[in-house]
Amino acid sequence: MPPKKKPVVTILVPMYNEELVLPLLFDELNRVTGGIKDCDFVYLFVDDGSKDASVSIVKNYASQDSRVRYLALSRNFGKEKALLAGFDHVDSDAVIVIDADLQDPPELIPEMIALWKQGYQDVYAKRINRRGETWLKKVTSTMYYRLLQTTTRIEIQPNTGDFRLLDRACIDALKQFRETERNTKALFSWIGFRKYAIEYDRAPRAAGKTKFNYFRLFNLAIDGLTSFTTTPLRVAGVLGFLVSLIAFIYLLQVIIKNIIYGPDVSGYPSTMATILFLGGVQLMSLGIIGEYIGKIFNETKNRPTYLVGENNLNTDPSRGSRKK
Repeated sequence: MPPKKKPVVTILVPMYNEELVLPLLFDELNRVTGGIKDCDFVYLFVDDGSKDASVSIVKNYASQDSRVRYLALSRNFGKEKALLAGFDHVDSDAVIVIDADLQDPPELIPEMIALWKQGYQDVYAKRINRRGETWLKKVTSTMYYRLLQTTTRIEIQPNTGDFRLLDRACIDALKQFRETERNTKALFSWIGFRKYAIEYDRAPRAAGKTKFNYFRLFNLAIDGLTSFTTTPLRVAGVLGFLVSLIAFIYLLQVIIKNIIYGPDVSGYPSTMATILFLGGVQLMSLGIIGEYIGKIFNETKNRPTYLVGENNLNTDPSRGSRKK
């Protein structure tokens, strides 16, 4: 009887300008995976248009280690699309997504694999402590996920990121989502499957600087809300109804007052305040509607989600991802 084939696990690393931390990451991954004898590993690095020597460093490791694969996108498409590119090119039994900055500890990989073998299909890491992050980022992140949880019918796992193990079934499910504006963290919750949380303390970056600023995080939050819920449209509609109701009640009051006490000259400040308030509500409502119309416009263009520049996966370099 032939020996049972070992399962293959791909460690998927999206990266952007990570030349300073990549040697440390390789050492950590080799140390951790070297102690796991019942699985074979593949390292897949998806470069999101780095301007530094990140791709060259990975190429050098690939020339020395056959497990190392790389997929360089033609330009910077954003981390969400880099993750999709990785999922599209994973052919293993499971994938472990981990950032290159070593804020998420590779030491959790053996525990993730053990839980996967027990039948869990999405083993995700939950942050207890987030060292190296400002209080403002912690507060705004908490508020965002509470808002997303409240406005959607999806159970969003709080204090989690991309660091997780995904079974083949989860990978195939995620590959079916071809929308242009993606929120992968919410998609992890949307697809369901058997989940298990591992708690850990998140460390500061091992080297380099974060690529996210508050403006990019704000845009990501807006994309997440408009991708998963129509609540902002409903809020705008309810607000418009309430303003109309208040205006109608006020109109009745003015009519009754004029009938009883005679005509009265309205105050200029109150009139201007009312006009400005109504104008603000209208502009806000138009902005919300515009966000959704913009999403519809982007989706109907049917452009590739990403384009591949170079790789060592026997993939056509001109290949991209297009909606099916």
